[in-house]
Amino acid sequence: MEKRTFVKLSAVLVTGTAFSPMIDFIQDSKLKNWAGNYTYSTNKVHAPRSVEEVQQLVKSLPKFKVLGTRHCFNSIADSADNFVSPKHLDQVIELNKEARTVTIGAGISYGKLCPYLYEQGFALHNLASLPHISVAGACATATHGSGSHNGNLVTAVRALQMVTPAGDVVTLSREKDGEKFLGAVVGLGALGVVTTLTLDLQPGFDMQQDVFVHLPFAQLKDHLEEIFSNGYSVSLFTDWKSQEANQVWLKRRIIPGTEAVLRSDFFGAVPATRPLHPIEALSAENCTQQMGVPGPWHERLPHFRMNFTPSSGEELQSEYFVPRDKGYEAIMAVNQLRDQIFPHLFISEIRTIDADQLWMSPCYQQPSMAIHFTWKQNWPAVSKLLPKIEAQLAPFNVKPHWGKLFSIAPATLQQRYEKLPAFRQLIKEYDPQGKLRNAFLDTNIYGS
Repeated sequence: MEKRTFVKLSAVLVTGTAFSPMIDFIQDSKLKNWAGNYTYSTNKVHAPRSVEEVQQLVKSLPKFKVLGTRHCFNSIADSADNFVSPKHLDQVIELNKEARTVTIGAGISYGKLCPYLYEQGFALHNLASLPHISVAGACATATHGSGSHNGNLVTAVRALQMVTPAGDVVTLSREKDGEKFLGAVVGLGALGVVTTLTLDLQPGFDMQQDVFVHLPFAQLKDHLEEIFSNGYSVSLFTDWKSQEANQVWLKRRIIPGTEAVLRSDFFGAVPATRPLHPIEALSAENCTQQMGVPGPWHERLPHFRMNFTPSSGEELQSEYFVPRDKGYEAIMAVNQLRDQIFPHLFISEIRTIDADQLWMSPCYQQPSMAIHFTWKQNWPAVSKLLPKIEAQLAPFNVKPHWGKLFSIAPATLQQRYEKLPAFRQLIKEYDPQGKLRNAFLDTNIYGS
């Protein structure tokens, strides 16, 4: 039996480009994030093509940050000096069929990796709403996907290789490095340049996606756990205009040998009669297949198709994590602000995620509910709303998504991460000169 398979994802480099140990890409215009709401502080991007080039590069740079697919909405990845892009570290993957693992370069996106895994008969346990994001970037910020029995995306990581700011290559694994691994895997871009990740796999599977409309919030009071455990992945979408979830997206695994069955009722919600976008005014063309049609796991777990522009485009995003056993109370707390929220909102999504042991994960030792807001791109209005939402959720020791917009005071945020002192020590060990420090880390990890 073949234990390992090496796959060249792109065999040909750009014709006429001479090999260079360090390649700089200087953008002609201001460098922005995916949504266009954030302009980075420099447009100087270095894109090394090997681990050796990463080593040479970081040793030569006094300050830098790693910049992935630019799907964060805040300054977590910003630098006033230099960016290191892993975009070219995406050429080879190594599949170990016997161990059920895959080792990938840091530049690989879920949209590139997942179809290959499906063809080989394997699957990841979870995916985010967007397949466009890079695996390494998603793990660095504890991006999560959905499912009451599914840990966030990072819980699939078995090992990582990174280059420290001093140019040293460090490998950490779940089996060998214990607590240090648990501290490093959600690294917030503070420890080094991740060059490879090894992910746990499971046998491939097919899914169906059913959409229901008009789920009364009242059903969540006594049935929250049952509702969110009713599928492999469950999402509620609401615009907060009424006391209900406008839509329920129910993603279920199909048991081999059985047919997909569409339910006629879901806790008072009724089946949608046509494919829907979470923002109902938009076309569902860019959404993954609905109406119970069976398909591969990687074409059902995300909300959006890889080959389409995801979501609404020009938007802002915030997301807050609360203990799942307080989920209904948290929803009701936000609901008190509904009249202030919905004029500035495209849509909210409510999901659940299992607990993990990762130091800087919002789900550290806590089964969680995430309440997500996709806002219209009106920062003056949104910036006034976020403190009000955070105040409503404060009794639940709310934690924000690291890559999205929030205003929680640094001292308050730090109190909610019991492993933060140990994480600071880990940063000191791997980046004693502070090459990777930026305004975001200075404020939220070290500020008061």
